[in-house]
Amino acid sequence: MTPYIFESERLGFRIWKEEDRESFAILNADEEIMKYYTNVLTEKESNDLVDRFKAHMAAKGFGPWVVEIKETREFIGYIGFLTAIFDSEFTPCVEIGWRLDKKHWHEGYATEGALACLQYGFKHLNFEEVCSFTAITNQPSINVMKRIGMTYQCEFKHPKIEDSNPLKNHVLYKLKRK
Repeated sequence: MTPYIFESERLGFRIWKEEDRESFAILNADEEIMKYYTNVLTEKESNDLVDRFKAHMAAKGFGPWVVEIKETREFIGYIGFLTAIFDSEFTPCVEIGWRLDKKHWHEGYATEGALACLQYGFKHLNFEEVCSFTAITNQPSINVMKRIGMTYQCEFKHPKIEDSNPLKNHVLYKLKRK
């Protein structure tokens, strides 16, 4: 059994294992799951992303953690933090994000998991503030941001997305440590 770094009521959060790569690649190749990203990922791109997550964790002590349903040990995606460093007035910042398998949407896992991550981030990682951002059309993620107590800050044009892409316009939400 893989030990969890931390847990919520139904979810366990752990570091990435080699056997997670296949499940993650399937998730990243799904057009519905990836509709608020600029493209689906190839298996190589998905593996590169896992490597980036692992390197971020090694360097910073935090990153996007694998999320499992504790009862079944099923991999359902990731929730966690990255340091956003693209050119913007609010970066660098600590960003919270999530990507879950669509068969587990509408079960409250994103909200439950994000709240557990925020608690861990503020209490154990001593974050002062956490940001989250997404395309303005991504209402499901915006709803999660609101449910976890984040407040709207502004709209911005994501500098890493082409001007012609409908996902260019983003919203920024923030939450400060209480």
